[in-house]
Amino acid sequence: MQEIELKFLVPESRLKGLMRQAKVKSSEVTQLAAHYYDTPDQQLAQAGIGLRIRKEGDTWVQTIKAGGDGIAARLEHNAVLDNEQVQAMLDNNELMPDLTIYKNTSIAPALADFKLKKLTKKLTRLYVTDVERTTRLLIDDSDEAANNQIEMAYDDGDIIHGNDDDKRDAIQEIEFELISGDIDFLFATAKTWCKRYKLCLSTVTKAERGGLLITEQTHSPAVNADLKQMTINKKTSLPAFIRAAVHNCLLQILPNSSAIVAGSKEDEHILQLYIGIARLTAALQMFADYSDEVNPEWLLILNQTARLLDGYHELGYVASDIEPNLQRHGAPIVDWTADIDALKITPKDAVSANDFQLTLLELIAFTMSDPSIEPRADKRVIDKLANTFSNQYAKFANAAHNLQSNPHSGSDITKSANDNIKGIDSADDDSQTIGSDSVNLASLDVEDPIHEQALHELHHQLEILHYGSEFAAPLLDKKKSKKKTKRMLKHLLKAKKAVAQYRNHAQYQQRYQLKSLTNTNACYGAGWFAAMLIRDQKHAEKRLAKVKDISVLF
Repeated sequence: MQEIELKFLVPESRLKGLMRQAKVKSSEVTQLAAHYYDTPDQQLAQAGIGLRIRKEGDTWVQTIKAGGDGIAARLEHNAVLDNEQVQAMLDNNELMPDLTIYKNTSIAPALADFKLKKLTKKLTRLYVTDVERTTRLLIDDSDEAANNQIEMAYDDGDIIHGNDDDKRDAIQEIEFELISGDIDFLFATAKTWCKRYKLCLSTVTKAERGGLLITEQTHSPAVNADLKQMTINKKTSLPAFIRAAVHNCLLQILPNSSAIVAGSKEDEHILQLYIGIARLTAALQMFADYSDEVNPEWLLILNQTARLLDGYHELGYVASDIEPNLQRHGAPIVDWTADIDALKITPKDAVSANDFQLTLLELIAFTMSDPSIEPRADKRVIDKLANTFSNQYAKFANAAHNLQSNPHSGSDITKSANDNIKGIDSADDDSQTIGSDSVNLASLDVEDPIHEQALHELHHQLEILHYGSEFAAPLLDKKKSKKKTKRMLKHLLKAKKAVAQYRNHAQYQQRYQLKSLTNTNACYGAGWFAAMLIRDQKHAEKRLAKVKDISVLF
C-alpha cells in the first residue's frame, strides 16, 4: 500500500498549545519500541529503504518503507508477527527481520537489486527508537459521504544507538496521515495546524535520523538538483509538465529546508535551497500558463525568501571565502562579524516563516493533484514549447537592451531577438545570435541603482531561460538535435555564470565600498572588485554573444 503523510517539526514555543489539541478524550497514547535494521554500510538507507520491527501496544509489526514520490507518498508494507516467536528471539538476542515475506508484494520491486539471502545475513540492528505516540483521528464532518479521515500522530521520545545507549537524539514531531477520502482534506487540515502552531515541514525520516546518529552526523548532506528524477515524454500534457517541473524542484528544496529548520547553518544547505527556489520560480514564471492551478502569490513568497537567503549567504561568503582570499593577496583584515550578527533575519527564520511553509504545502498539493482534469489536459507540452521559449528569449533580449546606454545599440539587440523569434530556418546561422557588437556592457555603471537593477534583470531572465531549457531538454529529438542541444545548453550555462559573476562582483564591490566608510581597510577590496569588473564585463559580453534563440530546437 501507499501511505500519504506530512511530517512537521514543532517549535518549542507552540508545543503546549499543540498538546492541548492532541491529547483530547478521544486520543490514544501508545508506547512504540522499534528496532531498525540495515547493513553496516547502510545499503538499504542508500536505496531509500527503511526496515524495522516495532512493538505497537501488545503487537509486534515488521514494516518496510520505500519508493514513493520522494515528498509525501511512500510505499509501505506491514506484517504482524507472532508474539511468541518474537519474544523467543528477544530472549536470545536474535531478533531479525524476515525478508522472504516481501516476495510477490508491492514492495518487491524496491528490493529487486538485492539478493535477499545475502542481504539477510548482513543485516544488523543499527539503532532503536523509544517513542510515546499520541494519536487522534480527525474526521471531516462537513462531508460524510467523502469519508475523509486523517490520523494525527505526535511522537515524543528518542532515537538510540544500537550499541551505545548514551548516544541518542530527541524526537519531537507531528505527522498527518491520510487514512481515507480526499487528499485535499489532508492538505487543508495540515495548513490549519501549520498556521496555528507555526509547524515546519520535515522530510527527514526516523530511519534517516538513525543513520545520522550512527555516522555521528547532525544533518544529511545538502541535496543538489537531479533532473534524472523528472519523468516526462513527448506525450506529456501541459498541466502534467509543470507539475513534474515543480516536483523536481521540491525534491531539492525540501531536504535542504528541512535541515535548516532543524538547525543547520551550513552554507551548502543554504546555497542549494536558494538554487532550488530559483529553479522553482523559473518554472512557475516560464510555464505559468500551462496550468490553471498555479497561484501567482507563490512567486511573491518564494522571491522574498530567496532574497533573504541570498543576502545572508552573500555576506557569509564574503567573510568565509572572499576575505581570506584578499588577505592572501596582501589585503588588510576586514572583520565582518558585526555585520553578520546585525542581520535581523537568519536562514532559519526565513525558512520557518509561516507564509513560506504554507506555500510549500500548497506546492506539494499542486504536484499531487490530478492534471488530467484540467482544461488543457489534452494539449501536449511539445507543441507549446517553441512559442514559450520564443517569448522568454524576447524577455531576455529586452533585458539586454535595457542595459545599453546607447539606444541605437539597444535597437540592434531588439531587432536581432525579433528576427530569431520570427524563426530563421538555419539554426546554425550566426545571424541568430545576439552579436558581440550588440551586447555592450562597457557603459554599465554598476553603482547606478537603475543600471544595477537592469543587470539583475538580465541575470534573472537568463536564469529562467537556462533552467527552463533544462526542464524541457528531455523532450528534444535527440537524434536530430543532440549536438545542437548540448551546445546551446552549454552556451546558456556559461552565459548565466558569466553574468552572475559580473553581478556578484558588482555586489561585493558595493559592499566593500560601503564598508570603507567606517573601515578604511575595506578600500582594498573595493578597488580589487572594481578592477575585476572590467574583466567580467568583457567575459559576459563574449558569453552572451553565443546565446541563440533556443525555440528553434523545438
